[in-house]
Amino acid sequence: MPLPYRGRGPRLAGSRAVATSLPRATASSPSQTQRLTRRRHSSEQVPPEPEPPADFRSAKWLQERAGGDARASRQALPAGMSSRPRSVSEEVVIPCASDNDSGSVDLQLTNLEDIKEGPNSSEFTDLDISDIPGPPPESFSCSFRYPTHQEPLSQAIIEKLIQSIQAVFNGELKGELEKLTFLRSLSSLSQTLSYDETAESFIHSHIANIVHILNVLVQEEASHSLFSPVCQEVFVTITDLSYQDVHLLFGSEDRAELFYLINKSVITLPSVRNLTQPQEIMPNGPCNLECLYRLTFQAFFEMLQSLVIKDPHLENLDAILKHMDPWLQSVEDHERERATASVAQVLKCLSSHLSLKPPLRFQRLGHLVAVMALLCGDPVKEVAEEAAEGTHYLLHITQRLKYITHDKENHQSLRRALKKCREFLELCDIKQFYSCPFRIAQVFEVFLNSNELCQFMMTTLDGLKNPRIQESAGELLITLVKNAASRFETVPEIMGVICAQLSVISQPRIRQQIINAVSLFISMPKYTDIVLSHLLCHPIPYDRHLAELWRSLEVKLPSTTWILWRLLRKLQKCHNVPTQEKMPYEAVAATDALYEVFVGNRLQAATFRLFPQLLMTLLIQIHHSIGLTMSDIAIPSGLYPEQEMSSEATPLSFAIQAIKTLLLRTLCWQEFNIMEKNKGWTLLERKDCHLQGVFLLANALREKNHYLARKVMYLLVPLLNRGNDEHKLTSAGFFVELLQSPVARRLPGIYSIARLKDWLHHGNNLFRILALRGLHNLVRHQEMKEDIRSLLPCILDSLCETDEEIVLLAIQILLRLVGTMDFTTLAAMMRTLYSLFGDVRPDVHRLSMVLFGASIKSVKYSDKKNIENQVLDSLVPLLLYSQDENDAVAEESRRVLTVCAQFLKWRLPQGVYCKEPWYIKPTEARTVCKFFVWKKMQGEN
Repeated sequence: MPLPYRGRGPRLAGSRAVATSLPRATASSPSQTQRLTRRRHSSEQVPPEPEPPADFRSAKWLQERAGGDARASRQALPAGMSSRPRSVSEEVVIPCASDNDSGSVDLQLTNLEDIKEGPNSSEFTDLDISDIPGPPPESFSCSFRYPTHQEPLSQAIIEKLIQSIQAVFNGELKGELEKLTFLRSLSSLSQTLSYDETAESFIHSHIANIVHILNVLVQEEASHSLFSPVCQEVFVTITDLSYQDVHLLFGSEDRAELFYLINKSVITLPSVRNLTQPQEIMPNGPCNLECLYRLTFQAFFEMLQSLVIKDPHLENLDAILKHMDPWLQSVEDHERERATASVAQVLKCLSSHLSLKPPLRFQRLGHLVAVMALLCGDPVKEVAEEAAEGTHYLLHITQRLKYITHDKENHQSLRRALKKCREFLELCDIKQFYSCPFRIAQVFEVFLNSNELCQFMMTTLDGLKNPRIQESAGELLITLVKNAASRFETVPEIMGVICAQLSVISQPRIRQQIINAVSLFISMPKYTDIVLSHLLCHPIPYDRHLAELWRSLEVKLPSTTWILWRLLRKLQKCHNVPTQEKMPYEAVAATDALYEVFVGNRLQAATFRLFPQLLMTLLIQIHHSIGLTMSDIAIPSGLYPEQEMSSEATPLSFAIQAIKTLLLRTLCWQEFNIMEKNKGWTLLERKDCHLQGVFLLANALREKNHYLARKVMYLLVPLLNRGNDEHKLTSAGFFVELLQSPVARRLPGIYSIARLKDWLHHGNNLFRILALRGLHNLVRHQEMKEDIRSLLPCILDSLCETDEEIVLLAIQILLRLVGTMDFTTLAAMMRTLYSLFGDVRPDVHRLSMVLFGASIKSVKYSDKKNIENQVLDSLVPLLLYSQDENDAVAEESRRVLTVCAQFLKWRLPQGVYCKEPWYIKPTEARTVCKFFVWKKMQGEN
């Protein structure tokens, strides 16, 4: 007795026929169904009677894909399949509808009557969602075919089916016939679940065994499933059980593994276009590869549809998408095509069967939207068409979902979103819309929340790895950042993916799109610091990819200064770290980043505007970096996992190359040349000469560019109060040199003379030197002398310092003020200078005599008598030093002796001016000695 027809729930006819290599056929008529229904085994015999194989292809598809007579496809199947291979199903359930489908989704929410009847329906009655245009009319509601009525199986047959299945649990399946018998028995038993408790109890208590055996079957058949009915029968059996609410693919890990294997077995089949010599694979007889191909995929599609039809919840879509996702982004065209067609059919079913009962959980909406949008721009026409179809239904699902989940407080935002969506779609040709990834993004982003948008972005970035969809991913990337960047919550993760992708993208246009996306992110104040912090956490010197990113930033003019300023501030904050700690890695990374930005010269206007801050910050960074190696930097763990840092790369080298590039990019060519010719860079790099390098650069800027020098001076006024000693010393060094500029006269005394006075009492000799250097530069301005006179006591005290540079600077200042001193100060200074006549430091010795001579000249007539003894006391030392081995000291002694003689109104003998040693010319020596003895005796009388 043949088994009765296997009853099922309603079946879904597919969508429109598309020119694709995947199976497309029209739904069969009842007569076809009866003709195609195979006989089932009875309790006595299992093998069905022979019958020609069914060809489920439409004539149109055969003509398009086979390129000829449809009869050519109706050939006998191989001998191995002659034992009544179970094709897809008794009725033809096709993944795509026929060409004469009517009706349309039209992006309308026509099935929301039950929603509008709710208590809050009045909130949305004016949402004219049906106005949103859709694609050309198609059948929105799926076509179902209900099985013809058959008598229930007897209890005896049910028991035999159970025993047959039980035997398999305890044994093993060896041949194809045994496998088919097991699957058909299981499928037949599933039809009795609605009225037989024994069968129901048996099935539910042995689901784990069933899943295990199906796993084994799929693994065994995976290598040649295109030519075996077993895998097709597995799909049909799972479908039958799904329609009886026995779900074998969702739930446990074993079921998920089965789902994975099934997907892999179908999606990874070789492309039918490549199977040109089937006789080598199936030598037992001819076969129609396209027919086998269609049969396999029809069974697979029907299985996917059954999962959605019987359990139309978003959680199931999540599970299906999880398994399909790797194939949707495959680099193999035929794998992407199959996966895309599969997802499109699932979305079509779900769009008409979606359960809107809460909770509505779908964790991967943004990801799915992105994948479908990427595939809409796929270079393979069939993939793009399948994706466009799926995107159409996905938009409908999204609208329904958002319509339901919006509460009262948010209904206005939904209203605006729908209006924006409708207006945009009205401007676009529908076919053109579904083929443009960036337009799809513009529409979908109004419906997606922040988390979903981040999924969208991350998936888009991941698509850049696939060379087949890189172009679509680039378009989507720019669109998302332009339209919805402010709503992203995972910018660090997004930046991480972007930086990683740069190294795998070779197409210049795609690389520029990625860089433009970074530019858009970094130009938004909300994300500027986040993006900069991420970019600064990469190994330095930056590789060519990140260097290109820094150099190629495309930012609108109003944002350039902000971006450069935030990068500069990150470096400045590192200068506040206590000196005993390691230098923060961010300081060196920011310095290298500034160098790359200067090289690229895309932020030129901002570089000019921030020149004073950039120049001083980099000079301070040089001072901080003197003597350091990369081992002295607080490098984050794991930053250099596999490569060693170059020994040539030091924090100092990064800072020097940055400041050089800054000068060149801001047209300070003369200043650059002065530094080059005078070894200024070498001076800056040495700890003991750093300030000399700063002085050299400051004077070069003051002489060659008055405008920039003035801007730097105004910047330094507040900057001198910040940071540690390295920070303040470099700033002060630059500041005191700029005090020579006429602009310094405009500075209030509190910012100039008062500050220098404080430095005169500083514990660090370098600050005392800078204070005296600043006073020396200020005293050049005539109007500043009066204010500086108040500091004479402090300056005079400096003559007694052990630091030679302090004494020399004090003498130079006093030389400019000597003419304004009162007698008391002058006399005190001369006594101090007299003590320096024998100083072992030649420059101190010489300049002290110079100042002594200037002091004698400055004595007023009325005070000459009071100073005469001091002058007389200085004659003998001066006379002795006129014979000093240091020519400069000897020459100065003779000059000051002349000044003293003029003061005393004496006429000195010529022997005083003799440059030759007196021991060579004893006559001149005796003459000089007699002269001074005589003057001494004359004075005593």
